Amino acid sequence: MSDEFMTIRQMCDAFDVTPRTLRFYEAKELISPRREGQKRLFSRRDRGRLKLILRGKRFGFSLEEIRQLLDLYHAGDQQYTQLSRTRDLATRRLHDMEVQRDELDSAIRELHRQIDWVDQVIASMRKTSNAAE
Repeated sequence: MSDEFMTIRQMCDAFDVTPRTLRFYEAKELISPRREGQKRLFSRRDRGRLKLILRGKRFGFSLEEIRQLLDLYHAGDQQYTQLSRTRDLATRRLHDMEVQRDELDSAIRELHRQIDWVDQVIASMRKTSNAAE
C-alpha cells in the first residue's frame, strides 16, 4: 500500500471515525474512494475532503453546505469563490454560535441564582428546624 492510498481501516484510525461514517460520506458523494472489489482505497484528495468535512461538521455546517463548499474547489478561480463562500458561511455560523453562547451564559447565570436561592431556603429551614428542637 503506497502513501497515496489508505484503506478504510487506516482512514478510521487516522481520522477517528467509523467505517459507517466513511460509507455514509461516500453514499452522500462527499468522498469517492477507488474501489477494488469490496476494498475501498482513499486517495489524498479523499483525505483532504474528509478533513474539511469533519471540520465543517464540528463548526455546525450542514452536509449540504459542506458539499457546496467542496464543489467550489474546481471553480477555476484559484479557490477565490470557495474561500469567499467559506468565509461568508463561517462568519454567519460564528455569529450564531456567539448568540447561542450568550443565551447559554444567561441561562447558567439564572440557574446559579436559582441554586443560591434554594440554598438560602434550605439554610433558613435548617435554622428554623434547629431552633424548634
